[in-house]
Amino acid sequence: MAEPLKQQIAEAFVEPACETNRAKSEAARKKGCAKPLMPGAAAGGCAFDGAMIALQPIVDVAHLVHAPLACAGNGWDNRGSASSGSQLYRKGFTTDLTELDIVMGEGEKKLYRAIREVIEAEHPAAVFVYATCVPALIGDDIAAVCKVAAMRFGTPVIPINAPGYVGSKNLGNKLGAAALIEHVVGTMEPEAPGPTDINIIGDFNLSGELWQVTPLLDRLGVRVLGSVSGDARYRQIAMMHRARVTMVVCSHAFLPMARKLEERWGIPYFEGSFYGISDTSAALRRLCALLVERGAPEDLLARCEALIAEEEAKARAALAPYRARVEGKRVLLYTGGHKTWSVVSALQELGMEVVGTSTRKATEEDKGRVVEIMGDERHMFDNMAPREMYTLLREARADVLMSGGRSQFVALKARVPWVDVNQEKHEPYAGYVGMVDLVRAIDRSVNNPMWAALRAPAPWEAGAVVAAVAPLVLAAVPSSKTDFEDC
Repeated sequence: MAEPLKQQIAEAFVEPACETNRAKSEAARKKGCAKPLMPGAAAGGCAFDGAMIALQPIVDVAHLVHAPLACAGNGWDNRGSASSGSQLYRKGFTTDLTELDIVMGEGEKKLYRAIREVIEAEHPAAVFVYATCVPALIGDDIAAVCKVAAMRFGTPVIPINAPGYVGSKNLGNKLGAAALIEHVVGTMEPEAPGPTDINIIGDFNLSGELWQVTPLLDRLGVRVLGSVSGDARYRQIAMMHRARVTMVVCSHAFLPMARKLEERWGIPYFEGSFYGISDTSAALRRLCALLVERGAPEDLLARCEALIAEEEAKARAALAPYRARVEGKRVLLYTGGHKTWSVVSALQELGMEVVGTSTRKATEEDKGRVVEIMGDERHMFDNMAPREMYTLLREARADVLMSGGRSQFVALKARVPWVDVNQEKHEPYAGYVGMVDLVRAIDRSVNNPMWAALRAPAPWEAGAVVAAVAPLVLAAVPSSKTDFEDC
């Protein structure tokens, strides 16, 4: 492993902005934040996968994977990040390394040719080149190739050095963000920087969730100068150093990036969530307060409170018809990251009972927030085997499962409603409008009349009540000799 990469990994494990990490001993800190992986076990994604997920939503960049074909995954589309402009990010590019390329030492030459072809064919704002296990192990110097290609073709070519074998998906998130700080941020200047420019880090605009929040910011006169990485442009990333405040949505992955923005350019940051009415209001208040401290007009605070009062009233009025239909329903939440606490808070606002929430991919801070919201640790679990989940649902200890697509068939087998809240979902649930949409989705699922029919005993089962069916009587119809001529 190259020394620069070793240093980046070491920095990720001693993140000074993480209170939990600071409290550890030196030996415990070196072990990192993630649970050690067992050989042969599913790790939930490698470091390359994490870097790709973090950066691919930058829409006007060509994402080139330097690897054998299988590492590229898909030739089209990603996990559902939406774009208001370019669709280039949805295309898959790969160098398609073969055994012959590896044996003959053609990896770097093939990468250079691939960069040239992508630039000539697509004219991207930049090319991101992702290192993977094979080129890292054989010693391909992608940083040198990227530097030469950028000088030759006049287009930024950024090396993303996060080969899969170095660690987990979470580490890849951090390495991808570190590449942006090292090679992109600060390379361009905005034409007219303003006192209400902000960065939003960690929102991927899944199903267009960011678009449910930006109208609120527009009404306050707040401009999203930089976004990592939902619906982002390369130019936005390059100008992030001129923002006044940074909001971190997914602290597990991007806290180091926010901390470096503060250290290098003096941009304060805070962690917040746009899930749920109360959390959205709290995030807006905190954002506006920091902007005023940094020189924004004083009346921004009053306008923020007026906006919050108006939007909360509209949201609660829209939720009123649904409250009686979902209140008291028991929810099993099987997701990860910041959703372990942000979705819990949103559900409790509606009077729903969360019987369990997973803490997969969650930091100690995320777990602390769960305890703060739910009162104790009894409802937290790390991973739940499908058999355990099936038993819990089958015994009616939960009325609905809210999770990603991998768990939906467990719920269906247990004859329990399921709502998708993971990255593959097709409906946005952020902001005030998103909260109403989430409750509608829960109501549609939980109160669907087909569940009663599905749970009822089948006609051939003991104790089943079979309704009497009237015999079918066919009326006599006169026929003619021409009725069967075409048979």
